[in-house]
Amino acid sequence: MSDHQEAELNDLRNQVAQLTKRLDQCQRMTALGELVGTTTHEFNNVLMTIINYAKMGMRHDDKETRDKAFDKINTAGMRATKITNAVLGMARNRSEHFEQTDLAGLIDETMVLLERELQKYRIAVDMQIEENLPKVSAIGNQIQQVFMNLLINARQAMSEGGELVVKLKQDNQAGTVDLSVRDHGTGMTEETMRKIFQPYFTTKAGPDESGKGGTGLGLATCKNIIEAHGGKIRVESAIGKGTCFTLKLPVQPQKSPVPAARGISGAVSQLNTSNIV
Repeated sequence: MSDHQEAELNDLRNQVAQLTKRLDQCQRMTALGELVGTTTHEFNNVLMTIINYAKMGMRHDDKETRDKAFDKINTAGMRATKITNAVLGMARNRSEHFEQTDLAGLIDETMVLLERELQKYRIAVDMQIEENLPKVSAIGNQIQQVFMNLLINARQAMSEGGELVVKLKQDNQAGTVDLSVRDHGTGMTEETMRKIFQPYFTTKAGPDESGKGGTGLGLATCKNIIEAHGGKIRVESAIGKGTCFTLKLPVQPQKSPVPAARGISGAVSQLNTSNIV
């Protein structure tokens, strides 16, 4: 390769790096936008419940009706508190540094924010969380991003509703805490499973009725994030039976520094640029 070709290749690589950095930022903003939309809608539902039952209590003097109204208002207020705590939890997880992270708490916060959306699409959730699990060394907001991506994918795979199983357990032999998300949806072929972690590969033709489509970057980003944490992401699937993704995150901090999780930028950097001249 001549010096001129080498210079052109380096220039193209720099352009790819800049573009993928922008894509990474867009992906984060998209995820944040989805979360804000879901949370705002949920808060609106809570406020409407409080307002409607407050009006009912004001219109009626009998004790039974007022007690019912107060009970509904109290329940809605407690729901609002859970949502607020979940949002504050996500705000606390915005660090870009590896910290000791409670995966059970992180899962709980995420499920609170997505609970109503899953109910809307008739998704029943079975939570199987072991007690007294150790913390893992992680960047909390990135693990939460991966978990939310897997939940949304699972929901989309069950267009007619179904059961979603979220399991968190310790693998003592491997020295990991394992988080799995299993749906009972359409499932994937072996050929599709070989491609799902490739950047820009997607099985989604376009946005579904909730407006969530597929860019082909979600799972590639998930894989990059988990591997940057020194962990592994595994997938099992069968047509007509569903899919299970498992994240295996090490309990002990890595002996050598783990490269910073790079999101889309890291995923896209896996593309072969050797033929760009």
